[in-house]
Amino acid sequence: MTSRTRPQDAHPYLRAASAGVRHHTRALARPDATSPTPVDRLHLDVLHAHLTALHQLLDRLAETTRPPHPAAGRHLATAHARVWQATAEIHSAFHLLPSTAAAEDAEASACHPERLPEGPPVLTICQRHLAAGHIIRRKTTPTDLRTHTTACVR
Repeated sequence: MTSRTRPQDAHPYLRAASAGVRHHTRALARPDATSPTPVDRLHLDVLHAHLTALHQLLDRLAETTRPPHPAAGRHLATAHARVWQATAEIHSAFHLLPSTAAAEDAEASACHPERLPEGPPVLTICQRHLAAGHIIRRKTTPTDLRTHTTACVR
């Protein structure tokens, strides 16, 4: 007889990712800080990477869940679309923030980020976003991406 995995041991990396997000949220809401640190492009880039990874996970979960459990698969597919919408908003916010001084320092130094194989650092978020957008366009319709209102209308 094989031993079953205990629930707390089942998905250690997902638990670690959740713990990291909780820790970051607590760090941003420190009571000792007089003024909160404004968000920067690096912060949004990392958050976009996290949401993109979650987007890919939900895509795979929806694919594997749908055949045996169609209703649950539809809910996961809806979650997949909603995470895409959040990812798109983070990407838009990234481009609305001013660039950092690090980009100006890169111009002055001998480093040439445009020669990196993955492209300039500012474009990695765009490349990641385009790859995720390809997945969502392949699997959803524009109607699926419209916001759904669940509030009662009186």
